[in-house]
Amino acid sequence: MKRRVVVTGIGLVTPLGTDTEATWDSLVNGRSGIDLITRFDASDQAARIAAEVKGFEPEKYFDAKQVKNLDLFVQYAIAAAEMAVGDSGLSLSAAEADRVGVITGCGIGGLSTIEHYHQVYMEKGPKRITPFLIPRIIPNMPSGHISMRFNARGPNLALSTACAAGTHAVGEAFRSIAYGDCDVAITGGTESVICPLAVGGFAAMKALSTRNDDPRRASRPFDRDRDGFIIAEGSGIIILEELEHALRRGAVIYAEMAGYGQSSDAYHIAAPPENGEGGARCMQRALQDAGMNPEDIDYINAHGTSTPLNDKCETLAIKTVFREHAYRLCISSTKSMTGHMLGGAGGIEAAFTALTLHHGIIPPTVNLDNPDPDCDLDYVPNTAREKRINAAMSNSFGFGGTNGVIIMKRFAE
Repeated sequence: MKRRVVVTGIGLVTPLGTDTEATWDSLVNGRSGIDLITRFDASDQAARIAAEVKGFEPEKYFDAKQVKNLDLFVQYAIAAAEMAVGDSGLSLSAAEADRVGVITGCGIGGLSTIEHYHQVYMEKGPKRITPFLIPRIIPNMPSGHISMRFNARGPNLALSTACAAGTHAVGEAFRSIAYGDCDVAITGGTESVICPLAVGGFAAMKALSTRNDDPRRASRPFDRDRDGFIIAEGSGIIILEELEHALRRGAVIYAEMAGYGQSSDAYHIAAPPENGEGGARCMQRALQDAGMNPEDIDYINAHGTSTPLNDKCETLAIKTVFREHAYRLCISSTKSMTGHMLGGAGGIEAAFTALTLHHGIIPPTVNLDNPDPDCDLDYVPNTAREKRINAAMSNSFGFGGTNGVIIMKRFAE
């Protein structure tokens, strides 16, 4: 029999704030973190807007040498993990170190570091490459550094499944605890690739919004005038715990994990099938894993990228799974404010889903001014909504046709 698993800690570093409280406050008040790119000179780029993390203070978490030798995607993850562990009140003793796992997701890794040291190599030769190059760039460095920082000696995994990576990480952590591989997991996603190569690459695919003259209104999921996603960065880490372990220490419980589904479109490297079939199968598998009926779900944190194809296909997938109940669901895309954090998105949105259940406040989909006729569900437009949510779903769909869905519910003993 599967063990019950609960969420007991949350840590967020996002374009909306460098801690959980600031991020949540911005989210429910509809404030966007999207603006003109400041990280580099983007004047020659087709897309000149992004959702950058502003005001991050690495010295709170690292000494000067560590700051120099850790890529931002690793720094964000460690900082978010510190917050999540602190929020949970966990005291990770040596006696239980073997029962604490770390599972993180990341789509790309240290691309800005690669970009920088390729230039160093071309201009000054191989002897000027830092010995920290490889440890700075590989996608499992967040999970590795977090495990070392907290002496977590259980499962240590890093998933790189594009934009579904954070959700897959949370789902795999859920299963690791449910089936007894560990009792506690530090899990989520992280990403930081706001650099010329990534922006140029996504723009070349025509994936990014070019609404450069109005950054805060550029991300507009489910709106008929949407023209692409906005690249973003950040990290969301949550603490998952076996229920009895959490109860014994009197932990605050935000939500209970209920289900996890995976599927593949087996269709295209970057586009979903037009009927949303792969995403629909993934949602159905999560419901099956949770032992729930479609009518049990009250809220969906949508993948909702603000691209013409994704939003239409996700709407079709939701209608396929939920049928008439689809019109009674509350659905929102928090990417309308955060932008798309790629492999980090699922971890951040898992945290948002837990907070939605905990606070009874549904974040809005901002900039939804002219709904697309093909997107005719309740996307909680522009204003947050107070409502008791009993069960919620979070969707993530990635390049390569990889899909991940998790379900959380209100905790009841």
